[in-house]
Amino acid sequence: MKVSVIIPTLNAERWIARQLDMLLRQTVQAEILVIDSGSTDATCAVVRARAERVRLLEIPRESFDHGGTRDHALRQSTGDYVCFLTQDALPTDERCLEKLLAAFSAPDVAAVFGRQIAFPDAPEYERLIRAFNYPDEPRVWREEDIPRYGVKAYFFSNACSAYRREAYLAVGGFDAPILSNEDMMMAAKLLHAGRALAYASEAAVYHSHRCTLRQEYLRNVRIGRVMEQYRDRLTGAKADAEGWRMLRFVGGKLAREGHCGSLPGFFARACVRFAGNRIGKRRGKRSGT
Repeated sequence: MKVSVIIPTLNAERWIARQLDMLLRQTVQAEILVIDSGSTDATCAVVRARAERVRLLEIPRESFDHGGTRDHALRQSTGDYVCFLTQDALPTDERCLEKLLAAFSAPDVAAVFGRQIAFPDAPEYERLIRAFNYPDEPRVWREEDIPRYGVKAYFFSNACSAYRREAYLAVGGFDAPILSNEDMMMAAKLLHAGRALAYASEAAVYHSHRCTLRQEYLRNVRIGRVMEQYRDRLTGAKADAEGWRMLRFVGGKLAREGHCGSLPGFFARACVRFAGNRIGKRRGKRSGT
C-alpha cells in the first residue's frame, strides 16, 4: 500500500513541527507533502529541516484555493491512497494513519475521514460540538442511505481524511475554485458515483478552533454560499434540522454538566453561524455562484 499525506499550510509554525514529527512516527510510512501558500513565519524552515522525509511545495498566497490547491498537491503525490490533514490537526497516536486506512478494506469505500477531538484547552462548547459531529461509532454509508442521514450523508472533513486515488480521479477531483467545503462536495460526487464513504472513529486527531464571532460569521457566510451553489448536488440535505439537533445536544449537555457559564458564548456563536449561513445562501442566490 503506497500512501501519501498532504498538508496545506499558511503560517503554521505553532503546530507544524509537532504534526510532522508525529506523522514520521506513524506505523504506516507515507510520502509527506506540505504545500505552503506564502507563510511569513518559520513554517517553511521547519519543513526544510525535515527535507529527507518531507517534501515542500510552495505556491503564491493569492493562488490558494481550498479545492484547487489540494488537487494540485494530490497530482504531485504518488500514493494509491492520499491522506489530507489541516495544519492544526494533530494525530493523537502513532496508529492514526493505520486506523484511517483500515476502512479501505471494503472495496467500494472511496474515502474515509477520522474523528476530531477538541484540544484540552478548548472551550466546553467546542468539545461538545466535536463530540456531536464526531461520535465514537464508526460507519460506512452509500447513496441509498442519504434519506436516512440527510445532510449528514455529505458530512466529511479534510482535517483528517484519506481518498482512494483511483476513485478520486474518476470523479474529476475537488471542485475549483471553491470558497470552502471542498470535502463535502467531493463526498457528494463520490456518493452519486456509486461509491461508499466511511467514518473511522478510532483514527483521531486533536482539532478545534478559537474563532471570534466575526470569524465564525465570515466562515459561515462562505459555507452558506457554497451550499447554495451546489444545492443540486446535495439531494436530500436538510441542514436546518441537523443544526437544531446540535443546538439541543450541546446546550443540554452544557446545562447538565454544570457549564452554564458557557451557554451564552455557545448560543451567541450558534446565532452568528445561523445568520452567516443564511446571508451566504442569499448572496449565492443573487450572484448565481
